Amino acid sequence: MNTTEPTCLTPTPDGIAQAADLLRTGALVAFPTETVYGLGADARNGRAVAAIFEAKGRPSFNPLIVHVLDATHARRFCHWSDTAEKLASAFWPGPLSLVLPLTEGHGLSSLVSAGLSTVALRVPAHPTARALLRAFDGPVAAPSANPSGKISPTTAQHVSDGLGMRVGAILDDGPCRVGLESTIVGLDGPASLLRPGGLPAEEIERVLGQKLSRETEGKISAPGQLMSHYAPNGRVRLNAQRAHDGEVFLGFGEMTCDLNLSPSGDLTEAASVLFDCLHQLDATGSAIAVAPIPRQGLGAAINDRLQRAAAPRP
Repeated sequence: MNTTEPTCLTPTPDGIAQAADLLRTGALVAFPTETVYGLGADARNGRAVAAIFEAKGRPSFNPLIVHVLDATHARRFCHWSDTAEKLASAFWPGPLSLVLPLTEGHGLSSLVSAGLSTVALRVPAHPTARALLRAFDGPVAAPSANPSGKISPTTAQHVSDGLGMRVGAILDDGPCRVGLESTIVGLDGPASLLRPGGLPAEEIERVLGQKLSRETEGKISAPGQLMSHYAPNGRVRLNAQRAHDGEVFLGFGEMTCDLNLSPSGDLTEAASVLFDCLHQLDATGSAIAVAPIPRQGLGAAINDRLQRAAAPRP
């Protein structure tokens, strides 16, 4: 792990202008969103996008999310639809990514979509992310700013610890509020849930007035679908009632444990601290046992991340 400190920028107008200038030169800039810290590059610059894959050690078949300032910018790159408009009006800016068919002449690097005919688009809500997009005035490809398959970063220090000098600069604006990556909905056919995330699927279904179909494992059509992902270095055991010898215990609700996602059983709180807790427990060098987490609301996304963290490693 490279722990050499990269350049740290503050979210002042000058710091944001410096970050935007770095993006224009093809450099990588980590920046906060309401979900996790993203590793950003100019989505139109193939060399810069390739640097994301190299820095993360990310498989080239795993597509990226493109961050834009608003729905007007999103329409430049995709075939928009009435369903997209409905969801964008309800949830953008926010932790929702929409996968839509690419338009002709979209101008994005083919690496962004991993050669697929679709692109994942998101309008982040975090004020610093929005200020950066406004200053840069272009699409920013940004997966989570961590080594591929490892625990996602929710602080600037997580980014620095994981990527070090492989990132040109980090815009540091404190911990992320939501703490889970965006929910991804596919709209290149019937609306489908490609990845649960920081926006509960039930809220999306309420706006659509219909159930989302569920994507089955097997093909990669959106980020975050690898079976083994978000993984600590040590083994992860789920639905545990207590720790075994050699394990540390991540709890939920009232219980004795080493760290607790939410002593009160609040799923929003649990989502916001999940990755930070995993980072802390991973630093102990021990295997991690995790208490059962309810599967409703944000619990679906929490369980998705934990199941991928516990999956057999490739």
